[in-house]
Amino acid sequence: MRQRSNFSKSSVFAVAALLFGLGSSPASPAQRSSKWVSSWAAAEIAIDPKDALPSGNDLTLRQLVQVTTGGVRVRVRISNAFGSSPLEISGVHIARATAPSSSRIDVSSDKAVMFGGAVAVSIPAGAEYLSDPVTLNAPAFTTLAVSIHFPRLSQHQTGHPGSRATSYSAPGNQLSEVVLRDAATMDRWYYLSGVDVQPEIPSAAIAIVGDSIVDGHGVVSNTNTRWTDYLAKRLKGGMAVLNLGIGSNCLAQNCVGPNTPSRLGRDVFARNGVRYLIILEGVNDLGLLTRDAPVSAEAHHALVEQMIGALAQVSERAHERGIKVIGATIMPYGASGYYHPDAANDADREAVNAWIRAPGHVDAVVDFDALMRDPAHPQRLKKQFDSGDGLHPSPEGYRFMAAVVPLSLFTKSVTSRRKR
Repeated sequence: MRQRSNFSKSSVFAVAALLFGLGSSPASPAQRSSKWVSSWAAAEIAIDPKDALPSGNDLTLRQLVQVTTGGVRVRVRISNAFGSSPLEISGVHIARATAPSSSRIDVSSDKAVMFGGAVAVSIPAGAEYLSDPVTLNAPAFTTLAVSIHFPRLSQHQTGHPGSRATSYSAPGNQLSEVVLRDAATMDRWYYLSGVDVQPEIPSAAIAIVGDSIVDGHGVVSNTNTRWTDYLAKRLKGGMAVLNLGIGSNCLAQNCVGPNTPSRLGRDVFARNGVRYLIILEGVNDLGLLTRDAPVSAEAHHALVEQMIGALAQVSERAHERGIKVIGATIMPYGASGYYHPDAANDADREAVNAWIRAPGHVDAVVDFDALMRDPAHPQRLKKQFDSGDGLHPSPEGYRFMAAVVPLSLFTKSVTSRRKR
């Protein structure tokens, strides 16, 4: 059942206008040109062995992804970043899927994907390969099915476990089958790290880096209702939105997946057409510090310094590449039963948020903390935005997050907050 909203659209945009100066329209795609634009992406990690595809099997894997801006040609990225041996692939196909929750494809759109003109490819350990272009009409928000045939698989696999989308694994080579026979299902992506499009009108991409709040914790599979999906729909396909969240990821230390500065090159800078970076990361660093036991004031101070240092590095490295950096403040998590934070933890969060808000560090701020906290209990999310665990937003919270991101941030002219 759809939840009834407790806020009006007018009040949302009134608050956003007050905080951020709404009013200008989004940039036209021609204002940020790129021949190829990354239209869908997933941040890769080493897959836990318990979640791995069966090793050594002859199988076809069909994975469904939704592009966020359209194009007349497409190409795919396949990653073996965390493999320990070459990834052998005997064939790849791409087609339009008939629905986000089925392995059925529109067979008239089915195309073989080549790598340097060859059907088969061997991807070295640690590498990501980009396919040759394929002519395929893929309007914005089209669900594409990418089918990969593996003659064999190693135990060390690369992928994205928090897909919130169903993938299909079937025996043998079924690349061109309309529906995969005898398929097993899993809500994970493997090896597929990106889909690029060549739009008819030059476009650009917004990369959004974060943890499970970006990744979409709690979202029902195959519904495309992460807050990043809602943001893409507000942009109406005029700009790509890349969800680069990793559940349980950390900003300044290794939790699940690499820390933010160490994955920035692969997850953001290697993507085509990225002109904007939104970063919403850090709650896991804060919560893990004291999850098992209290720590000293010195340890609290050291963590804040590490987190600020990591954010500063992200901002500086993005600026060197001409990418506009949008800092998102860390939302309150005071009701979290998993992290059970105290006043010291919340002071750490406020210190990091103060750095994000201060002029000279990032180009713009989306103050999710100010917009989503409970005024009566500022260490907690508003009740309607709380999923029930005190940490992750509810479905209404995700819709709200997308609604309060000013589209005026994504314009050609950048009024930088950095000191000159």
